[in-house]
Amino acid sequence: MFLNSEADYAIRIVSCLVDYDERLDAASIAEKTGVTLRYSLKILNKLSQANIVKSFKGSKGGYVLAKSPESITLLEVIELICGPITFSRCTGEAGECTHPSGVCYFRQSFDDVSNYMRKKLGEVTFERK
Repeated sequence: MFLNSEADYAIRIVSCLVDYDERLDAASIAEKTGVTLRYSLKILNKLSQANIVKSFKGSKGGYVLAKSPESITLLEVIELICGPITFSRCTGEAGECTHPSGVCYFRQSFDDVSNYMRKKLGEVTFERK
């Protein structure tokens, strides 16, 4: 199981803004992260709409973090891109159980794993120590 590339790139972009701690234009962010400009702009837009990043328009425009690095978690960034983290479809919001009898002996275990992943990712911030 892997994060999708968009979530990986979003983590890179937030990390870049933390590392440089200054207003950066999208082209600079793309260059520093190895993410194409077009994809960077798409992700920056999502991060901006979620108030993780603040955007500035114009010739001196660019992007900065809208929140402190210690208040941004991996969980927040990943779920912004991927949606809620669940280990199995049956533990998701829709609760799609595909077991023929409708009784799954593993649902509680899958739910426990999902909750554990969310907890651990929620404990990891972008704060540099």
